[in-house]
Amino acid sequence: MKRPLPVVRLRVPTDEDAVAWHRIFDDPDVMEFHGGRPAELSVYEELTARQRRHDAEHGFCLWTMVDESGQVIGFTGAQPWPGDWGPKGEIEIGWRLGRAHWGKGYVTAAARQTLERVRGAGVAEVVAMVNARNARSIAVTERLGMRLAEVFTIPSSEQRGHCYRLPLSEPSSAPAIAPTIA
Repeated sequence: MKRPLPVVRLRVPTDEDAVAWHRIFDDPDVMEFHGGRPAELSVYEELTARQRRHDAEHGFCLWTMVDESGQVIGFTGAQPWPGDWGPKGEIEIGWRLGRAHWGKGYVTAAARQTLERVRGAGVAEVVAMVNARNARSIAVTERLGMRLAEVFTIPSSEQRGHCYRLPLSEPSSAPAIAPTIA
């Protein structure tokens, strides 16, 4: 039996969200596939400012995820792939969620909204770059209808990674969810 996905709202990150992201991502489990250590607050301050600019210029960014009670629980969204390896210049979707909210469907619900928003912004295809050991994120890519396109070695860690792809010119196999705009 499939359970319904939770209600999650996406918004352009605020200055205050930098503090919330810093707090909820200050967890080794959350950061396991993101460098292994929590980042300094200044990293999130710069990141949220960059996301506001990106959303204003392109219509998408890494949005803050807010649960039913109004609590910041993570982020999801899309950005051009930043590496000088892999899918250079392509649009990558991604997510990061506070540990207390894992396993409840928030990332899947938010990622579906992300796909609709980036499709609406004219993006024809997205990729998701996932560490091959990150079973939770791999499961999300599968629920989104993404397909494994490439296996690679992550240069910074020498670990295996997966590149998943999803064309957006046709509706995905995942049910459409009306975007919630804050």
